[in-house]
Amino acid sequence: MNKNSKAVLAFSGGLDTSFCVQYLKNEKQLDVHTALVNTGGFSANELEIIEKKALSLGASTHVNIDRVKEFYEKGIRYMIFGNSLRQNTYPLSVSSERIFQALAIVEYAKKIGASYIVHGSTGAGNDQVRFDLVFQVIAPEIEIIAPIRELRLSRQEEIDYLAKHGYEYNWEKAKYSINQGLWGTSVGGAETLISDGVLPETAYPVQATKQGREKISIEFEKGEPVGLNGEKMSPETVIRKIEDIAAPYGVGRDIHIGDTIIGIKGRVGFEAAAALIVISAHRLLEKHVLTKWQQYWKDQLGNWYGMMMHEAQYLEPLMRDVEAFLESSQKFVTGSVDVSLQPYHFNVTGCRTEHDLMSSKFGEYGEINRAFTGDDVKGFTKILSNQMKIYYAVNSLQK
Repeated sequence: MNKNSKAVLAFSGGLDTSFCVQYLKNEKQLDVHTALVNTGGFSANELEIIEKKALSLGASTHVNIDRVKEFYEKGIRYMIFGNSLRQNTYPLSVSSERIFQALAIVEYAKKIGASYIVHGSTGAGNDQVRFDLVFQVIAPEIEIIAPIRELRLSRQEEIDYLAKHGYEYNWEKAKYSINQGLWGTSVGGAETLISDGVLPETAYPVQATKQGREKISIEFEKGEPVGLNGEKMSPETVIRKIEDIAAPYGVGRDIHIGDTIIGIKGRVGFEAAAALIVISAHRLLEKHVLTKWQQYWKDQLGNWYGMMMHEAQYLEPLMRDVEAFLESSQKFVTGSVDVSLQPYHFNVTGCRTEHDLMSSKFGEYGEINRAFTGDDVKGFTKILSNQMKIYYAVNSLQK
């Protein structure tokens, strides 16, 4: 085949991308090369199974591309620094990883000289924009194909098409759309398509089976999680271990209702125990070591950074400027934070740090102050209130 028939498909092994392999071969007569970008959601065994599946569907080749470390270092790390939660709820689990998956796919497509890049996004969600935007910016010369979006197919129609071509797909397994990665798992299904639906226990990848209480201690160094329960480890390992410990308590589950890039409201369930715990623990430590104005501007920029990540604007140059600010703010965010776990709930209970601005040598709130006297407060209050006193003195004459 000539090179103009070579297509790289971002492959997950799910229903949509399985359909795409068959459709591209049968209807488009393309030479399909599948690529799975692992951002932390697959075990070695799962990767092997997915590779066999891609080849059995008719892919000419399949590659598994590991981007876990890059996803942490260039994405998660800054979302921790910024305590970034989409609309104060969702830790951007899938929305952030899509950017790094798209970057890896376009890099691979260039490497093998593909004329087409294919993704399995529908026409009703955010992912289509994330993939398209990265592909258009990085490789405008490569044509984008999105079969599910273009054909406007239902999941049942995809299943019927696969069955017609000799590939039976279990409908029950396709009932929920599950996207799993290092920073959490999203869960979509019939219940999230309406405003008052509740996902059943069985929809979540990890079942809530743990009882009782458990305490963990997370160690941070310059804002990064670098240890758990007294043991040093990589940040990626800390995140994985917290997820393994906390998810069986049912911790980190919620349903997020948000504003999509394409202008409609959307609901998605998620399971992200580690993300929510790490952000909560990090935020507490920052309260002890940062000044109030550092915290104020971090709140603004951390929220903005998460919004831009969600909106597919990761490649905007200003994001690098904000990352520089966020990293600078973490100079003294070092210490240990304790977290208490129990079924469906966690509490951040306290911290220890050498940089604690709550040091008792300056005073104890509500008890005693060692930095100034009561007379100092009287003078300070007179100056602080002066502007308001002038305002009310002038305007009380103009009723």
